[in-house]
Amino acid sequence: MSEYGKITPAIVAELRLAIGDRNVIYEDKDALDNYACDMAGKIFRHDPEIVVRPENRDQVSAVMRIASKYKIPVTPRGAGSGLAGAAIPIHGGIVLSIEKMNKILEIDPVNRVAVVEPGVVTNDLCKAVVEKGFLYAGYPMSTETSYIGGNVGTNAGGGKVIRYGSTRRHVMGLEVVLPSGAVMELGGKFRKDTWGYSILQLMIGSEGTLGVITKVIVNLEPLPGKTVNLLAAYPTLESLVSTVALVVKSGVKVISCELMDRFSVDVTTKYVGTTLPFQDKTEAYLLIQIEGEGDDELENAYEKVGALCLEQGAFEVFVAESRIDSAMIWNVRQNLAEGMRSFDPYCSLSGDLVAPLSVVPELIRTIARVSEKWNVRTAVLGHIADGNIHPIPIKPDDMTPERWGVYSEEYFEDLIKEAVKLGGLGSGEHGVGFLKLPALLHTKTPEETAIHRAIKLAFDPLEILNPGKLIQEK
Repeated sequence: MSEYGKITPAIVAELRLAIGDRNVIYEDKDALDNYACDMAGKIFRHDPEIVVRPENRDQVSAVMRIASKYKIPVTPRGAGSGLAGAAIPIHGGIVLSIEKMNKILEIDPVNRVAVVEPGVVTNDLCKAVVEKGFLYAGYPMSTETSYIGGNVGTNAGGGKVIRYGSTRRHVMGLEVVLPSGAVMELGGKFRKDTWGYSILQLMIGSEGTLGVITKVIVNLEPLPGKTVNLLAAYPTLESLVSTVALVVKSGVKVISCELMDRFSVDVTTKYVGTTLPFQDKTEAYLLIQIEGEGDDELENAYEKVGALCLEQGAFEVFVAESRIDSAMIWNVRQNLAEGMRSFDPYCSLSGDLVAPLSVVPELIRTIARVSEKWNVRTAVLGHIADGNIHPIPIKPDDMTPERWGVYSEEYFEDLIKEAVKLGGLGSGEHGVGFLKLPALLHTKTPEETAIHRAIKLAFDPLEILNPGKLIQEK
């Protein structure tokens, strides 16, 4: 590990001069505490020495120049909605929050792009572009809390990846401040690029280890046609899994295909104060959203999908024919993580396995087997059509939170090894942070690790930017 400098009163004075007193938090324990953890939980907290909240690119650049001068570690932070510890300052130093860089700068209908600052809430962008007749499709399930910059940093996915792809597909350009304070412009409003190595693509998913994103140019899609939501209820999780591949290859325009098991649904419906159809006898649900150009196409599509579900063992298929029904179903899906956290404040939400669709049935069985081996009760949910499954283990009653923090990540490391054997990976959208770093390193060859380190050092020779995340330290 590199030897880092410590924040001193003189450095605080420099930061205040550079970005203004109102944008610096120092020696205010309650305020600093808000930046010590993310959604992975308080058991993984680390305290920052200081928090800075720059308002523009030039202020970000000034902060990075000061950090480089004194070799102070800097942890970029978005909304703190991450689940792998990427925004936690494990080496103290500076937390650089992008919360004040929250403007939608431009919605360009000719080039079908929006230009935004990184602190824009995902759902705010979604609503703004709908008013102009477009769809921003690169959003995760945390759309109402996450920031666009954080989505780019983790290459976030979500419920509509099967139709639209993850965030990477929708990022056309970035403005990035390097650890030295230099500014780099990547990509733009154009849609083709064979102009050298793609540093743009390298930056997406780099979790703030290579640069600080200060502006994002995102692709906009046409608004979809008419949609309908189907909720298929199954007597077993196994019978549900067999349906998914048939639905995906059916020719129907599938926008989302989500798995929710009985445990997670029972907990979350209680949390949000509702119930789902057939809940008293269902062990697993498949939530499918499909699109059609008109009423006839849409009706044919949902009848086809409903028939496939019934053939594969679903005992009922509920068609949400009103906005109220659709909102009720999606409210449960979008609140599953919060619902599980209400049931057990220490449940681990960082599980994020991904595998080819063809082996998802085996992955589901593996989760059950490994959970039994580790003696943990586990909810299973996720974006099943793209092979992205989220196991959520519950802390045993007789285990301390401190022990659980270690135990749960050891459990996930075991699961990740099994997913890799099946041709998968340990994260489809949550990222690596520091919680999944040991498991990541076990899956990389020495040659690949060496290349990763060389890339990191090319951008950040002092290793001050988000140290301890995504890449092995010296």
